[in-house]
Amino acid sequence: MKPRVLNAALSPPEGPHVEILERNGFELVVNPRDRDLRSEDNLIEALEGFDAVIAGSEPYTARVIAGLPQLRVISRCGVGFDAIDLEACDRAGIVVTTTPGVNHHSVAEHALALLLGVARGFPDLDRRVRENRWKRIARPRVMGSTLGIVGLGRIGRAMATRAVGIGMNVVAYEPYPNREFVGQWKIELLDVDTLLGRSDFVSLHLPAMEETRHFINAETLAKMKPGSVLINTARGMLVDEAALDDALRSGQLRGAGLDVFEVEPLPLDSPLLERDNVLLAGHVAGLDKQSHNDTFAMLANAIVSLYRGDWPAECIQNLKGVSNWKWHGD
Repeated sequence: MKPRVLNAALSPPEGPHVEILERNGFELVVNPRDRDLRSEDNLIEALEGFDAVIAGSEPYTARVIAGLPQLRVISRCGVGFDAIDLEACDRAGIVVTTTPGVNHHSVAEHALALLLGVARGFPDLDRRVRENRWKRIARPRVMGSTLGIVGLGRIGRAMATRAVGIGMNVVAYEPYPNREFVGQWKIELLDVDTLLGRSDFVSLHLPAMEETRHFINAETLAKMKPGSVLINTARGMLVDEAALDDALRSGQLRGAGLDVFEVEPLPLDSPLLERDNVLLAGHVAGLDKQSHNDTFAMLANAIVSLYRGDWPAECIQNLKGVSNWKWHGD
């Protein structure tokens, strides 16, 4: 019997994964778009009888994992895995893979687009034209301003080079910096409080962990430079959205560009939707044609490698120290 893979990711169904998986003897099934996998019960039902899943942001909780004894691999479409209970996967012997190093340029471009959009007055300018309420407003120039990057990993570094390219001064907070990169691009390393106080724009590039939950909150927002702008293309849980809305309303922040949210999709009663100084996108920062292609090729190859008995360690996020893992039936 062919091993079965469910594509649960909310992405176009076409891509290199189709050919890779089918060529290697897998049966690939696409989840119907009208089946909501954010429900644990729906997810368990959808994955019954499947050996692997191409995962989006649906919740792989301990309850879900316990209800899927046949599942062997969760291959996450992207680099985040905060929706997956790794300990439960360890107990069940389920391998969790991600796709590192394929979307950092896409995320950096998107973050810069949000930054420039807010800096130039969007979405307010767009709304004014549509409503025939034209108004000329002078805003601070981006060139010569200071960008504070929180997290100088692949994405943070890609953001830094782009910011330098348009004439911004770049400072960063990073506990384990790449010293060669920092020196080459003349980036000043700062502690968090100093960075927040000096930056005209703050761009978040942190992982989702319990220690980073609500990294941006009422206290840190109060430390930000008055009139500054927050950009978040990392994870929604990094920002206390109620505190952010308060800071926007009070004028402590000039604006925000957000691609990710605490609850997704963003609830229609969120006050952020009413703000003319908040530019929004729907968790698409890492998605361009090149990153989509590379992501789906990498995740499919990881599944195939595991089935063959290989161990693509650069993609695996759990089962540390395990040396005897096998696909069932082997």
